Amino acid sequence: MDGLATLIQDSFNLDPYSDSIFLFSGWSKDRYKCLYFDGDGFAMLYKRLDNGKLQWPKDENEVRKLSQQTLRWLLEGLSIQQPKAIQKSPEGVF
Repeated sequence: MDGLATLIQDSFNLDPYSDSIFLFSGWSKDRYKCLYFDGDGFAMLYKRLDNGKLQWPKDENEVRKLSQQTLRWLLEGLSIQQPKAIQKSPEGVF
C-alpha cells in the first residue's frame, strides 16, 4: 500500500490522501488494485477477473480522472469511451 501511495504522489503528482480512489492494473489486465484513504488509513481492494480483461489505459499519457459512469464501464470490461452512450451535460448547462 505504501508503495502505491508513493507512486501516486511521486509519479503522478497527486495526493493519495485525497478523497479519491486510485486504480492500478498489471500487464495481464485481468486484475486490478484499488487504493483509497478513508481518513485513518489506506484500504485496498484486489480483484482478479475470471473471464475477460479490462480496457485499461496503455500508458501514463492515458491516465485520467474518471466519472462514476466511466469507472463502472472500466470495471465491467468496457471501453471508457462509449460512442453510443448519451453524454450528460454539466449541471446548469442545457
